[in-house]
Amino acid sequence: MGLRCSVRTTKCQLLVTSLCVMLLGFSIATLSTVTHYRLHFTLLSNISLENNSYRVIHHAAFYFGICLSMTLILAALLSAAATVRESQCLTAMGFFCFALAFCGLIPAACWRYTHGTEVEDSMMDVYDLVYEEVRRNASSFRRHELTAIHETFLCCGKHSPFGDTAIVEHKTCPSNQLRDAGQDCLQEIRDFLKKHMDLISTLLGITISFTVYGMILTSFLWFSIHFSSNLERKGKYILRER
Repeated sequence: MGLRCSVRTTKCQLLVTSLCVMLLGFSIATLSTVTHYRLHFTLLSNISLENNSYRVIHHAAFYFGICLSMTLILAALLSAAATVRESQCLTAMGFFCFALAFCGLIPAACWRYTHGTEVEDSMMDVYDLVYEEVRRNASSFRRHELTAIHETFLCCGKHSPFGDTAIVEHKTCPSNQLRDAGQDCLQEIRDFLKKHMDLISTLLGITISFTVYGMILTSFLWFSIHFSSNLERKGKYILRER
């Protein structure tokens, strides 16, 4: 009786956890898609530079996020099905998907905190290179790219130690931003990215918590089903004809 009650409690918790994990999977997929296709990110990623390291990070983050979200959704579906059917096989598969997602989440969280400035630095490097090329040659085709950056981030120019930047800002800043000439675009990019990365960090932390809890529940459910089936087999006898 106590074992059946524990199984029932675990099943209820696992159903709620599966629902939350599925919602987190869809949230990660949405965030990955928005990050990949949002103009603020694609604009800097699509700039053709020989050493545009941000482009690699941009595409890698998208594919990682999509794979992680699919793994989480699959883990949630398998766990929900295992809960309804009390299947050891489905429970084991759900645990495996949770473990696989966990193995992806931990390196992602570690990379976020050990290389947190790498994304920021790569984005600002792209802006720096475009800006300096336009400053050296105002007729360069980069001027249109620089103008697009200013219009997207609603900023105008940067503080440069290489000389006067008024000419560059006059030619590339939107008319409604000219009065704010001197407003540092590098700071705007940094502030924008900080908000985005804080959201990612929060989502990673919540997802890791639910993934660990899902692993605990699926393992407990597997053992509960296993011992419950063994108990049900005890005391059953088969009469054979002599």
